[in-house]
Amino acid sequence: MELGEEIVLRPRFKYDLNVSAEVALNAFEKVKNNGDEIVVTCVEHHVFLKIPKHKQHFWSPQLDIEITEFEEGKTNLSGLFGPKPAVWTLFMFLHFGVASLFIAFAIWAYTNASLKSPYSLQIVLMALMILAWFVLYFAGRMGKSAGKKEMERLYRFMQKTLTNYY
Repeated sequence: MELGEEIVLRPRFKYDLNVSAEVALNAFEKVKNNGDEIVVTCVEHHVFLKIPKHKQHFWSPQLDIEITEFEEGKTNLSGLFGPKPAVWTLFMFLHFGVASLFIAFAIWAYTNASLKSPYSLQIVLMALMILAWFVLYFAGRMGKSAGKKEMERLYRFMQKTLTNYY
C-alpha cells in the first residue's frame, strides 16, 4: 500500500477476498491476544487495530476495518486509517470553530461596511482565521507523517493476519 504524498489525511483502501466474512473475522479473533504487538478489537463486522497504549503517542493512528460479504465466499474488506477518535474530534471541533469565527467576522465586516464604518479589524481577523486553518491543516499533515511508520506496521499486521489464518 502506498501512503504517498496525495492530499489525504485519512487514507482508505479496499480489497476483495475469496473467503467468507466469517473466516476473515475469525482470522482477527485468533490474533486478538497477540501479546504486545497490536491491540485487536472485533465488533460485529468491524475490526479495530491499534498500537498498544504504552507505545502510543499523540499522533498514533488506528486502522478501522469493515468486512462485508457481498456474495457466497466473496468478501469486501474496507480499511480506513485515522487518528484516535479523541484526536479526530478535537481537530474537527477546532476546524468548526475556525470556520464559525471566519463567518462571524465576515458578517461583522459586512455590517460595518454597510454602515460605512471602518472594517479593517474584521478583515485582519478573517485573515487570521485563514492562517489558523492552514496551521490546523499542516498540523494534521505533520501528524500523518509522524504516524506513517505505525500505519505501515498496522497494515503489515493486517496482511500477515489475513494470509496466515485463512
